[in-house]
Amino acid sequence: MAHLPPAPENTPHGAFTRLLKIMETLRQECPWDKKQTMESLRHLTIEEMYELADAILEQDDQEIRKELGDLLMHMVFYAEIAREENRFDIVEVLNGICDKLIHRHPHIYGQVEVENEQQVKDNWEAIKLKEGNRSVLQGVPNSLPALVKAYRIQDKVKGVGFDWKDSSQVWDKVREELEEFRTEFNPVDGPINVERAEQEYGDLLFSLINYGRHLGLNPENALERTNKKFIKRFQYIEQQADRLGKTLGEMNLEEMDQYWNEAKAEK
Repeated sequence: MAHLPPAPENTPHGAFTRLLKIMETLRQECPWDKKQTMESLRHLTIEEMYELADAILEQDDQEIRKELGDLLMHMVFYAEIAREENRFDIVEVLNGICDKLIHRHPHIYGQVEVENEQQVKDNWEAIKLKEGNRSVLQGVPNSLPALVKAYRIQDKVKGVGFDWKDSSQVWDKVREELEEFRTEFNPVDGPINVERAEQEYGDLLFSLINYGRHLGLNPENALERTNKKFIKRFQYIEQQADRLGKTLGEMNLEEMDQYWNEAKAEK
């Protein structure tokens, strides 16, 4: 049996050191923790990230605090595995991110002057290219969900000046893409070409994301809020069906619409 970990600390240094010691002990003595690899932890880390994202949308401070702790534990876990394999350790990780932040904030730690947030972002992308990145888009992970990836792509290229000048131009593009999408579903020369229709659908979504970005809207947050709203309203319909002793299949669309509107009125 391992010695009990040190008592909670009230300083960042003390608390972080406590976590490091606990993780080191678990890797030595816990059968589950000893078995884990970076690959086996990967999907768990992704789940933790989504749980944090949910807590942020819900503005639940208790859950945010808890999920931040889970994610921090995962970061320490990866670093401990790497240390055991003589690849790198947590000190290199922390110093690496500190060095990067200093280097990429010359307006704070150097002589560069900036006037606004956009200039900070532009400088960030320019510095990354000087550091050896082959492409502005190199930092967009391949495994990002498509909606998030589209937003990040657009935001990245904006940093080097590849962007519409104002939102009205983007809205014109949305209308153009919408018309092209509709045309694919009203062909005059034969059946619908599903592949072309899908391409136009993608173009329409991409342009809508771009328009929202110009308005300062995050598409992932916006769509997830709509998902949550839909779930809440649909579950209200299910509750009313249960109250009436019916299944959803026994209700007609007019009844479901009635309860949907009731749920909508409740906000």
